[in-house]
Amino acid sequence: MINSISMKNGFILFFALTSSLFGQHILPLRERAKLIEEIQKERIEKLLPQLMQEEEIDLWVLITREYNEDPVVKTLLPPTWLNARRRTILVFSKTQTGMDAVAITRYNFGNNIRSIWNKEKEPDQWKALANYIESQNPKRIGVNTSVHYGLADGLAKTDYDGMMNVLPSRLQKKVVSAETLAVRWLETRTPREMILFSQLTEITHTIIEEAFSTQVITPGATTTEDVVWWMREKVASLGLKTWFQPTVDVQRTGASDLYAFDGQSKFDVIQPGDLIHCDFGITYLTLNTDCQELAYVLKPEETQAPAFLKEALKQGNAVQDFLTNNFTTGRTGNETLKIAIEESKAAGLRPQIYTHPLGMYGHAAGTTFGMWDAQEGIPGSGEHPLHEETVYAIELNAKVYIEEWGKDIRIMLEEPGYFGADGFRYVNGRQTQLLLVGPKSTHLEEH
Repeated sequence: MINSISMKNGFILFFALTSSLFGQHILPLRERAKLIEEIQKERIEKLLPQLMQEEEIDLWVLITREYNEDPVVKTLLPPTWLNARRRTILVFSKTQTGMDAVAITRYNFGNNIRSIWNKEKEPDQWKALANYIESQNPKRIGVNTSVHYGLADGLAKTDYDGMMNVLPSRLQKKVVSAETLAVRWLETRTPREMILFSQLTEITHTIIEEAFSTQVITPGATTTEDVVWWMREKVASLGLKTWFQPTVDVQRTGASDLYAFDGQSKFDVIQPGDLIHCDFGITYLTLNTDCQELAYVLKPEETQAPAFLKEALKQGNAVQDFLTNNFTTGRTGNETLKIAIEESKAAGLRPQIYTHPLGMYGHAAGTTFGMWDAQEGIPGSGEHPLHEETVYAIELNAKVYIEEWGKDIRIMLEEPGYFGADGFRYVNGRQTQLLLVGPKSTHLEEH
């Protein structure tokens, strides 16, 4: 029967299934490829000239080889390519009218970057690169080398040497690190990308909501690992993927150890009265989400979460506010972190902040606000100033003493947030109420 359905009808069936789950379309692969290519074209033609002007780099050289791709090149790969081919050399030259995007390769680099290398005319690929660079007469030549950002350090020494060996000395002196340009390329989101980011985050929230329900969890029988693998299977069934293995853990009364990133609470049977936490992110249309949410497993006699857990969640939300209310253009991550921690502590909270950039990569390049084991700030990415049109995983926790349990717990939260000309906003809202596993039906008569 499947073979008798046309490809078009197959897409309709796929849409119907996904629409019933999310009320929105998850595009089939062919449509995704078309959209990704359009977004890449827009970024190359409109965004990149602005960024190169901002960083005073006239010509940007990206060199990579198959299966050893520069992370920046991976964001430019044609959507029908899974890897670069042979040695791939991309060059972006800022001109008076915009951008000249070329490839010193045997093939066009998809539809957005044309090949200018005629191997029959010039057999040496390195000389072809040198000839093009000389024709552009740049003042500063950027290459992807970086001390602080792995994502901006994609130029292998072999390829660096290959380029430098063919450049005349006057051009060698113009070669500089393009670290900040690479970071700005990776961290900056276009308006069109933000529309997609909202949808992606909604899908992420919807999967978490279903995972933290009795559709998936049977209290007393289902384990945290069962939920983890349900999430993986759910994402795969939708034609999507996760960018890291999800985690699910519990905190409860009677347990002696505080969850402290040690994994001890990630392998347990979920019980009534548990506070459940997940860390989950998916990839779609080259963008990534990263979300942490909390749920409470109702006891048979309960219809809502205990007041002390509701109050604890409010403390987590308060730490979020102390962080994001201090987002200011040009302020570094370390400066913002220091202010947010001081203000949180002054309000009687016990914060831990480890917020990171989010976008084409999950742990992306850009302004970083602490790490869970570095609350005093971090070099490099913590010193990067905050720019507009950027997205962050607002990741943090508040330690809260629960008198009824006689112990501390951590309210661990993470939500995608956007910083733009109008300030900060969450990409698609944030959790302010606990999800409930097994809510009592309100339409049934009380006994």
